[in-house]
Amino acid sequence: MTPSKKGSKPRPDKSQPLLRQLAAVPEVLFAGAFRQQYGAICFRHGTAGSELEILVITSRESARWVIPKGWPMKGKKPFEAAAIEAWEEAGVRGVVKKKPVGRYTYLKELDNGDVAPCIVDMFQIEVTEISGDFKERGQRILEWVSPDEAARRVREIELKSLLVQFEARGRKKRDRG
Repeated sequence: MTPSKKGSKPRPDKSQPLLRQLAAVPEVLFAGAFRQQYGAICFRHGTAGSELEILVITSRESARWVIPKGWPMKGKKPFEAAAIEAWEEAGVRGVVKKKPVGRYTYLKELDNGDVAPCIVDMFQIEVTEISGDFKERGQRILEWVSPDEAARRVREIELKSLLVQFEARGRKKRDRG
């Protein structure tokens, strides 16, 4: 990798795996603070009753399995931002817990090709409404799967752990009426 302009930093080659790219430009990882994002573990109770199903969606760019997440939103609390992302990316709404159920870190490739380390605070949403008409409809695939299957599909190790260990907090199935 060579700089394209005199004095500019080298740019990662998008064709290489992300870790190999970062090995070539380690200053990217250590140049500043982690960026904050908010995500949603959207769940429902399965048709048989007690088992949980978690919603996984594909990313728009690479079509890999992820959970709804996004950047902070001006004037919105973190749990509200997570709920908005769940609605825009997957067309689901529900009961959102105000406190995070966990967090994970990952490396986000930005639109300009740079890589930013991110921390994602996760909020649980017990889904009560599913719509077929939402902002990113047609850009993603949505699937309801077991926590173990959700963990198998996502790439990030810490997120895998959160999904495998996920237990719904708060309202229980029998309280829904």
